[in-house]
Amino acid sequence: MTDFTLSATVPQPYEQTLERVRALLVDAGFGVLTEIDLRATLRAKLGVETPPRVILGACRPELAHRALATDPRIATLLPCNVVVTASGDGSRVDVLDPAVMTELGSSAELDEVAAEARRRLTGMMDALVHHEEVDDAARA
Repeated sequence: MTDFTLSATVPQPYEQTLERVRALLVDAGFGVLTEIDLRATLRAKLGVETPPRVILGACRPELAHRALATDPRIATLLPCNVVVTASGDGSRVDVLDPAVMTELGSSAELDEVAAEARRRLTGMMDALVHHEEVDDAARA
């Protein structure tokens, strides 16, 4: 797998996109467990300036539990990272593709978990790009 992210570029400003992504993650059934401001961290630790960029650690506990029951090492991929970056006249959003889990070891259960997480996150990204709400299938 060479492309390991689900990505989208939107014309909305960074702050607006960040708030929308937070809301759409909740709509898709994910909670945001962590938030890392990469710009602030790199400025403080290295004295470098970068575009605004935040990593949101998103988790759907039911899916995380199922994946961990299949292979406890999956914890190294949790929570699912969602990155929002200021980009030109808009914003870029990158999400670690849950299908990466199946590249590391496959089982029917893990394949199902990855497929459901991917469906939910793809729905979130589609809603972001089309400025819609997450559809009901992604909420279930």
